[in-house]
Amino acid sequence: MMTCAPAAPRRFAASLPVPLFAPVMTTRRPVWSGTWYTIAPFIELVVCYGRTVTDQRSLRKVPAVCKVCDVTTFRRARSDEQREQRRRAILSTAATMLGEMPVADLSLNELSRRVGLAKSNVLRYFETREAVLLELYDTRWKAWLDRLDADLPPASAEGDARTRYERVAASLTASLVADPLVCELISVSASVLERNVSLDVARRYKLASIANTDRMAAQLRSALPKLSGDGAWRAAAGTLLSVAGIWPLTNPTEAMLCVYEDPEMARLRLDFPTALEEVLSVILAGCLSRWPAT
Repeated sequence: MMTCAPAAPRRFAASLPVPLFAPVMTTRRPVWSGTWYTIAPFIELVVCYGRTVTDQRSLRKVPAVCKVCDVTTFRRARSDEQREQRRRAILSTAATMLGEMPVADLSLNELSRRVGLAKSNVLRYFETREAVLLELYDTRWKAWLDRLDADLPPASAEGDARTRYERVAASLTASLVADPLVCELISVSASVLERNVSLDVARRYKLASIANTDRMAAQLRSALPKLSGDGAWRAAAGTLLSVAGIWPLTNPTEAMLCVYEDPEMARLRLDFPTALEEVLSVILAGCLSRWPAT
């Protein structure tokens, strides 16, 4: 009859639970003052005592989350000022990311990492990724309207009706070309940004859109006194629709760019400033003819 020897003591000891924050001996020194710990065999944390926070996984990504600046000057946003500060930081980071990637590639996880907050903390301020982008869209739209006041020609500018509306179309086009982020957000506002938001966010966004369109209509009517209020509103809405349609066509994929190298396909390649100015001129001419000021 065979008998089995009892398990070695070391096997029993190995089965004992290990403390969650058991210190790990290492010859490496931490990036910042603190101590290295291990939660699992694959995750390392640094306990930092300064205003700058980092994690080792972020150091292997580009750009690394080495400084989150004012976002981490307080652990929890308690005052309205601190909450607004974090909202601005999230929006600013999202705008920076859209300068590097299309809207489709912007994820809430990456946004949270770059801001230096947990995803759950970002969701305290914006319920979804689309809610972040809608807020950013409204902010950038208002900023563009602020600049448009100075870009549009004054009502006292000389010239006949055609010269005046063509000048306005050129000014609108130049202002939009100078702000590609606004064009990008306009082009995906209906197809992407409005798809994953709550009723409250959708209603707030639409009310802001009406206010922005009203302001733009007033600017157009100021530049074209012979245009009625109704005509100016339709011209403003037509401008947004034109950008939404032309911007994607003038920013094709790599495959489409290769196709356009064929001389037979070259006529399909559109230039955004040229195409937009031509369409806006037609829209303004039509609105002046159909909805003139009385």
